[in-house]
Amino acid sequence: MILHLVPLDTWLHEPDRPYAPASLAEDGFVHCSPDEAVTLAVADAFYRDTAGPLMVLLIDEEALDHPVRWEAADPAPPPGVAEGTLFPHVYGRINRTAVTGMLEVERDPVGHPLRLAPWS
Repeated sequence: MILHLVPLDTWLHEPDRPYAPASLAEDGFVHCSPDEAVTLAVADAFYRDTAGPLMVLLIDEEALDHPVRWEAADPAPPPGVAEGTLFPHVYGRINRTAVTGMLEVERDPVGHPLRLAPWS
């Protein structure tokens, strides 16, 4: 299972199409995380100012239509993530059938992530 952060509105934008965040066009892949701790560090570093619910897609990498490559962060991992941590990068759109569930990032009043919780 690999994890991907996404604002809820973005995930719901085109529900009948494979998911393609801006990073796919910009970087050539969809950024994902290997586990909950890394996901929370990424949320703190890059998504603190995101308005509305911030979700984590639970993705079965074996069910993806496109390849996953485990690669080092470039130029460096976000604060709180060990050097040498490999990140799963999906080189193509995320077919929605590969998403097995969703969690919500619970955040404090200034946007720091606290934990992942079931989405209600």
